Amino acid sequence: MSSEQILRAIGASGIQASAVGLGTWAIGGWMWGGTDEQASIRAIEASIDAGVSLIDTAPAYGLGRSEEIVGKAIKGKRDKVVIATKCGLNWHSGKGNHFFDQDDKPVHRYLGADGIAYEVEQSLKRLGTDYIDLYITHWQDPTTPIAETVAALEKLKASGKIRAIGASNVSTGDLEHYVAAGQLDAIQERYSMIDRELEGTLLPITRRHDLATLSYSSLALGLLTGSVDPGRSFTGDDQRKDNPRFSAGNRQKVAALKQAIRPIAERHEASMAQIVIAWTLAQPGITFALCGARNADQALDNARAGEIRLSRDELAAIDTAIAMHLSQMAA
Repeated sequence: MSSEQILRAIGASGIQASAVGLGTWAIGGWMWGGTDEQASIRAIEASIDAGVSLIDTAPAYGLGRSEEIVGKAIKGKRDKVVIATKCGLNWHSGKGNHFFDQDDKPVHRYLGADGIAYEVEQSLKRLGTDYIDLYITHWQDPTTPIAETVAALEKLKASGKIRAIGASNVSTGDLEHYVAAGQLDAIQERYSMIDRELEGTLLPITRRHDLATLSYSSLALGLLTGSVDPGRSFTGDDQRKDNPRFSAGNRQKVAALKQAIRPIAERHEASMAQIVIAWTLAQPGITFALCGARNADQALDNARAGEIRLSRDELAAIDTAIAMHLSQMAA
C-alpha cells in the first residue's frame, strides 16, 4: 500500500481500505457498451499497484462478468485487496420483486435467506476466494423483512464467508431498520457534486451510528471528469446515450466548472477528475469514493486522487464554483 494513500475504516468491522476505491460496474460491460477483459484486468492490476485496496463489484454487473474479471485480476494478490460485492439482484429464481431485464433474463430484488445463501456461494466461485470482505445488499427487497436479511448476513459472517455487512440504495427508514436489526458497517449510495441529497437524509444517521459511507457515481458516470466534450455521442447500450445529465448544456456547465477550478488543479498538478474525487473524500460523512476505470490510465488517474489533500480555502473555492456552475443542472 502506498504510504500516501488515505486509509479509512469500514465502520466497526476492523477492516481498513483505501479511501479511493475501484468501482467495476463498467468493467462488467452491461449498460456501458461492452467490456474489454484484458484492458479491465490491467486497470485492476494498476489500481492495486498504485495502492488502491478497495475493489467494489456485484453479480448484476454483466450477470457475473465483473466478478469473474475481478477474480482473474486479483489471483495471487488476495491479501492486497478488500473486496466488496453484493447480493439481492437475483436472476436464478422468480422470487421477490421484479426489477428489470438484463440479456432477456428477468432480474428480481430478493433478499430472502435462501437467496443470499445461494448468491454468496456463486460470488465466492467467480471471485476465486473463500471470503468476501464487505457484503452489501444491492437494492432493497420490499417482499422480505430487513430483520430476516440481516440474520442471514450475520450467519454468513459467523461462518467466516463475509467479514462486514453493508446496504445500498436505502431509504432513511430502511437504514434505521438495518441498524436496529444487527451490526451494519457501511452503506453505499450515489453521491457527487451534483447528487448531494445524502447530506440531509442518510449521512446524519451514518454519523450517529459510526457507519462508513461508500459513494458511487462519484464522477457522475464520467460527466465530472471534464473529458466528455459537448459533441461526444454514446452508442449501443451505453446508459449515457439518452441520459439528460449528458446534455450539451450540462457538459458546458461542467466545462465552466473545470475552468473555475483550474488554478487548484494546477497547484496540485492534478486533473479535474482527481480534484473532484479529492473534494468528495473531504465531505463530512463520506468515507470512500468509488471510481470506475476501464483501462490502466484511468485507474492510475483515479488512484492519484487519494494522495491529494485539499486545503480549507481550496474546498471553499470549489464549493463556490459548484454553486455557480452546477446549480439547476438537468437531472
